Amino acid sequence: MYINPLYFTIVVPETRSKIINKSVINLISNFLNILILLGTFQGVITATLLYRLKPRGQANTILALFTLLISLACLNIYFLLAVKSLNPFLRVLGEIIPLIILMPIGPLVYFYVKALLYPEFKLSKKNRPHFYSIIIDLIPYLASTILLLGNYFDFVTINYNEQWKIFVDTYFIYSDIPRWISLAIYLWLTYKMLNNYEASKKEYNTFRWAKRFTSGMSLFTLIWLFHLVPYVIPSLSDELLALVGWYPIYMPLVVLIYWIGISGFIMSIKSNQSISKKLSPAEIKNVMDGLEKAMKKDKLYLNPTLKLNDIVKHIEVPQKTISAVLNQHFQKTFKEFINGYRIEEFKLRLLKNNSEKLTLIGVAFECGFNSEATFHRVFKKSVHLSPKEFLQKHSINRVK
Repeated sequence: MYINPLYFTIVVPETRSKIINKSVINLISNFLNILILLGTFQGVITATLLYRLKPRGQANTILALFTLLISLACLNIYFLLAVKSLNPFLRVLGEIIPLIILMPIGPLVYFYVKALLYPEFKLSKKNRPHFYSIIIDLIPYLASTILLLGNYFDFVTINYNEQWKIFVDTYFIYSDIPRWISLAIYLWLTYKMLNNYEASKKEYNTFRWAKRFTSGMSLFTLIWLFHLVPYVIPSLSDELLALVGWYPIYMPLVVLIYWIGISGFIMSIKSNQSISKKLSPAEIKNVMDGLEKAMKKDKLYLNPTLKLNDIVKHIEVPQKTISAVLNQHFQKTFKEFINGYRIEEFKLRLLKNNSEKLTLIGVAFECGFNSEATFHRVFKKSVHLSPKEFLQKHSINRVK
């Protein structure tokens, strides 16, 4: 069949215009998809380098996990836009392998800034409830896995390709609401922490980076809100995705990844190196002597609410300097250092048998512990015996 080439230039010029516009849109989309993919690679590399950075502080570990999660989210959107539609196998994998894990982002932002400002901070069991909301991210992946197995073994009758796709699409739309709320709440808590923090001159660069990082995340949260509002309105959702897709969300994430990869990684290196380079042997000895006096003579560890800031005020040495000496010369965190003295005090009081009317936990509280669970865990780790076993071993007759 012959087609008159003048048809596209004379008969229906608007059709030619649409074809050209579609080609331009596809070209731009392909370019943006490549940027998202490159951002994913950059994020994985940055996360690996941060995690392997020595000495690896808690802040570096948290930032590595944060970067990895947003990189995986970028990888998922790349598959969704550029690959999944062309490969059914990858489409199925994308529905059972959790790549979009965004509920922990808010807590990670908060704890990263906290670890920057307070180097003695460590994530512990008591922080786990902050991450329980991850179940919101995992529900569709777990359900998809069960449904696929159910269809394969014929014990589920739901049509995977039709009914389930509608459910998953709807779930992902409305699960963005708690994700955004979580991030907004933790950013608010982070700002409160920054406002209550008093930075010394030596800590100013770290404090400034913490504020910039929080501001960057706040800007992203605002952009997300402008995209989220029409996205969750059924009458506007399809039009929004047809007009701009997911690029208003994921392009800022790519920028964030590169920003962390440059500024955040450099800041982590400087933070690890600055103190050790500046401290002279005399300064190190001064800090160690001050800590020893505060513990052995002044017995500050008996205070159950003792914090690093209390030590800073007592021996008049910057917080980062104390943390560096503890980490590099005692190979201990602040809590490990303090609890070591509390354990020795506990053992001493038992061996002297001067607290006969108190229970074991009563003696522990007198020594500065304020949690029975913490006391038992720390004692067992330090002495390799339970408090009761230690008591029996030394044959001390006392009230249990």
